This record gives sequence, structure tokens and C-alpha cells, in this order.
Amino acid sequence: MSKNKPVVMIGLMGAGKTTSGRLIAEALGLPFTDSDGYLQDKYGAPSAPIAAREGREALHRYEAEHVLEGLAGEPKVIAAAASVMENAEVRAALRQAFVVWVDADDEVLAERMRTSKHRPDYDPKEMRARREAYFREAADVICDVGVLTPEQVRDAVLRKMGLPRVDRD
Repeated sequence: MSKNKPVVMIGLMGAGKTTSGRLIAEALGLPFTDSDGYLQDKYGAPSAPIAAREGREALHRYEAEHVLEGLAGEPKVIAAAASVMENAEVRAALRQAFVVWVDADDEVLAERMRTSKHRPDYDPKEMRARREAYFREAADVICDVGVLTPEQVRDAVLRKMGLPRVDRD
């Protein structure tokens, strides 16, 4: 596996896609992008205001656009919104990437999001039911962030890619 292949972090909210993704990007020497930053830069707001202003369907189109644009350019690490897995074009495009499913049980994810203003109505069980089959199909590696630290996720991904883990100082 080459470090010149894009890496896409997928998973439900609260799984730590951004935290682990940044560590992986640093280890691979690749740029990093996440949905929240993309939305802020391109549409001037994070996801919740966009959903309120334009609706969830528009938000999900923008999130899919983020991944498709990211995969079209130079290799990078992309932390993708879970909604992108419902988009057939994104799922097809993910075949060109190394896909990391960052997962945890529903209770862990719910606890991580309990105080979030981003999605106060967040129900990981409902989100998992809609997307788990897509996550499993796309994933090159599955990392349980309920038991792995972000550094351990990074090291697991590097091992799966056939690259050495990062030396700790």
C-alpha cells in the first residue's frame, strides 16, 4: 500500500475521524481536510446552520461534494461526514482510496455527543442502522475507538498500509 493513495476516514459522529485523521495525515506527510472545515470555507458556516438554512439534503450534497473533490486532487487524508455513505457516487469513488472505518459502540458515541450543540437529536443507533452496511463494504480497516486511542488508530492504519508506525518521542 502506498502512502500516495488518499485516506478517507468514515464513521458516525463522535468517533474521532478528525482527531485520528490529523495524526494519520501528519504521519504520511499528506494534507488533511474535514467536512466541517470544508463547509466553513466554501459555504461560510458549519453543518448545523447550513442544514437549518438550506435543509439536510443540501447539507448532504455539500458533504458528498467535499469527498469527491478531495479524491479528485492530490492524495490527502479526508475526514468524511457519515452521510456521504448514502451517496452511490461517493461509494464508487471510495474504491480508489484507503478507507478507515472509525467505530465504537452506540453508547460510547452517544456519550461523546451528549453535550454537542451540533446535533442534539443525535441517535447513533438510527444512524448505524442506515449506514453500517456501507461502512463495512468500504472499509479497508476497522478501528474501534472505544478501546483505541487516536495514536493507536494511526498506528493500526499505518500497519495495515504496510508502513512503519510512528516512533514515539
